Amino acid sequence: MINYKQMKVFQKNMRHYRSLQTQASAAFSAQANFVQRWGKINEEALLGGGAKRIEKQHAQNKLTARERIELLFDTGSFVEYDKLVTHRCHEFGMEKEKIYGDGVVTGHGTVNGRITYAFSQDFTVFGGSLSETFAEKICKIMDKAVLTGAPCIGLNDSGGARIQEGVESLAGYAEIFQRNVDASGVIPQLSLIMGPCAGVAVHSPPLTDFTFMVQDTSYMFVTGPDVVKTVTKETVTKEELGGAKMHSSVSGVSHRAFNNDIEAIASTRKLMTFLP
Repeated sequence: MINYKQMKVFQKNMRHYRSLQTQASAAFSAQANFVQRWGKINEEALLGGGAKRIEKQHAQNKLTARERIELLFDTGSFVEYDKLVTHRCHEFGMEKEKIYGDGVVTGHGTVNGRITYAFSQDFTVFGGSLSETFAEKICKIMDKAVLTGAPCIGLNDSGGARIQEGVESLAGYAEIFQRNVDASGVIPQLSLIMGPCAGVAVHSPPLTDFTFMVQDTSYMFVTGPDVVKTVTKETVTKEELGGAKMHSSVSGVSHRAFNNDIEAIASTRKLMTFLP
C-alpha cells in the first residue's frame, strides 16, 4: 500500500532539492560571470593606455612601465598596489576617460633578494601626467619604504602635472617632495629618468640620492624648447636644454647616462648591491 504521508515528505524533499539545485546553478553562474569580468578588467589594467600607445612607446625605443618593473625586480617577487585605482576628476570630459592604475604602477618586491619599493610612471596613460590619485599611490609606497627601512626607486616617464586637475595635482607633487626630503638620509632613494620629466615633476629626482638618465629618450626641464623660444627668442633643442648628456656632463643633476632602458635598469640592480 502507498503511504501517502511518506509520499508527501518525499515530494517536499524533492522540491527542496530542486530549489537548492537552482540556487547552486545561479551561484555558479554568478561566479563564472565574476571571473570573466575580473579577467577582462585585469587585462585592461595590464594594457595601460592600450596596444597602440604601447607600440608607439616601443617605436621610441622605450619600454613600458610594466616591462621596466619586470626587469627591475627579481622574477615573480613584485606585489602591485592599487592596480585598479582610477582618477576622481569629473571635469573637462575626464569622467569619460578612466584607465585602471591611473598612469603609475606601484608596489614592492625584491632586488637581488632585498626588499625594495618602486613606482613606474606609464607614459601611455595621459602622458604619465600626475593626478591626485597618482600622487597618493606614490606617497603610499614611499611611506612604506620609510616604515620598513627599504630603498625606494622611481622610474620616471611623465609630462608633469595633469592640468585637468589643477591645484589637486600640484598638491600631490608637494606631498611627494615632502617625502623626498623626509626620507633623505633615512633610506636610499633612486631615480631613473626614462622619458620626459618635465614641469613640476622635474623637482623630485634631484632630491634623491642617485639619478640616472637614458640617452636620446630622457629629458629633464621645467619648461620645454617652445616656451624658451617664446620668452627668450632662443632656439634650443630638448637635448641641449635637458638631455642626458647635458645633465651628466654640465649640470651634474644626473650621475650617469645609459644607452637604453635595459642597461639603466641592469646598472641600478648592480648599484643596489653596494647600498646599506
